[in-house]
Amino acid sequence: MTTLKRHALAALCLLLLPLTAAAQSTTVAFGSGERDPDAPIEVESDNLEVIEANNTAEFTGNVIVVQEAMTLTAPRLLVIYSDDQSRVERMEATGGVTFVNGAEAAESVRADYDVDRGVVVLTEDVVLVQGPDTITGNRATIDLNAGTAQMEGRVRTILNPKGGGAQGDGN
Repeated sequence: MTTLKRHALAALCLLLLPLTAAAQSTTVAFGSGERDPDAPIEVESDNLEVIEANNTAEFTGNVIVVQEAMTLTAPRLLVIYSDDQSRVERMEATGGVTFVNGAEAAESVRADYDVDRGVVVLTEDVVLVQGPDTITGNRATIDLNAGTAQMEGRVRTILNPKGGGAQGDGN
């Protein structure tokens, strides 16, 4: 999104702020919308337990997941494989999650990533940060293919129309 479009969007949102603060859901841009679902997924952790009978792998302790421009960190990650264990179907991160995609970031208690669909669902105490602006809610559904996030449940938006940072009056 260009700077001009971002400032125009911020100005429009500022005008709608009284409505946004009471909204039950809202959709915002999140990430670039460009992703390769077949890109390698790198996982680093302190511990790993593979349970072949359940087609799962549990990573614990300082878990870091990287796939292209996306990074997810959490204390625990459960990876669920397909029945034939040929591919990752989904991942469940718990214990306090930080999710970064490009320039945007989000935090929550839990994140569920459907790898095939390219959808990440963040739940419990969700905070989404886009530059100087912050949106909070109970749930965020991030569509990595579309580059959007839908916030749900008592959504609160804090907009900084001047883009944040140190601001003076020119004197």
